[in-house]
Amino acid sequence: MATPEAPGQRPESWHAALHRLQRDGLPHALATQVTSAGSTPREPGARMVITEHEVFDTLGGGTFEWQTIEAARERLSKGEAGMSLEAFSLGGRSGQCCGGSVNVLLEVFPGSATTLAIFGAGHVGTELARLAAPLPWRVLWHDSRSKAFPDWAAHQPRLECHYSPDPQAAVAALPAGSHALVLTHDHAEDRALVDALLSRGDSASLGLIGSQSKWASFRSRLTDAGHGEAALATVRCPIGTAGGGTGGDKTPYAIALAALAELLPLVGNAERAEQRGLEPAELRALFN
Repeated sequence: MATPEAPGQRPESWHAALHRLQRDGLPHALATQVTSAGSTPREPGARMVITEHEVFDTLGGGTFEWQTIEAARERLSKGEAGMSLEAFSLGGRSGQCCGGSVNVLLEVFPGSATTLAIFGAGHVGTELARLAAPLPWRVLWHDSRSKAFPDWAAHQPRLECHYSPDPQAAVAALPAGSHALVLTHDHAEDRALVDALLSRGDSASLGLIGSQSKWASFRSRLTDAGHGEAALATVRCPIGTAGGGTGGDKTPYAIALAALAELLPLVGNAERAEQRGLEPAELRALFN
């Protein structure tokens, strides 16, 4: 079963989709038919890539393929990484008339475990997006100006650029547990974003660029907006300065480098180590 494509356009192959999804750190599953006995729709080695909404290539169709897709999507929805072995009797569990049997190896990749939301495509935001490229994080880059993003951003893996004129809508669209850095070109927009992020209340961390006097002003207004001391204490401001002081290199590159360094211990071990291999009992059952 292939994903519908535009007229005249060839569907994306499973290996092209796998490369793209791995590169961009997006959740997906790879299903591989590893054994077959009797009459089966496809041969061992057939593969299919599954995401929340799309399927690339096919294991032959029919009920057992839909069961494979459902199993993959259930594990993707729970963020469960690793491998499992799915056994299908094409006439038993799958209710098909082929009469054979297949074993499908299901490898689930939940995608990047860390999401960094950068609000602002100015000098510091640009350096942040560039410096984050080697990290296995998903980066969501927002700006309220439609032409603020550099051309190279369209080709950087795991980086998504979003024209976001509405701070409330931009914050509402973030995945839960995102790390957020607020550094737009406008103080009022900064304050609206921090207000929305605090109201949502599920950020993994929240940093705001600016001076201590800027934060004092913001803190007063955010208190008036109903945010308590516990919530306000979660905001780091200023960011990108050693020890929170005001000295040091204030060039955009240096601030961005320091801001990312501050994030590393906050992210910690969030990036999941891949689970490799199957349990011995599953392997014995597969080859006996």
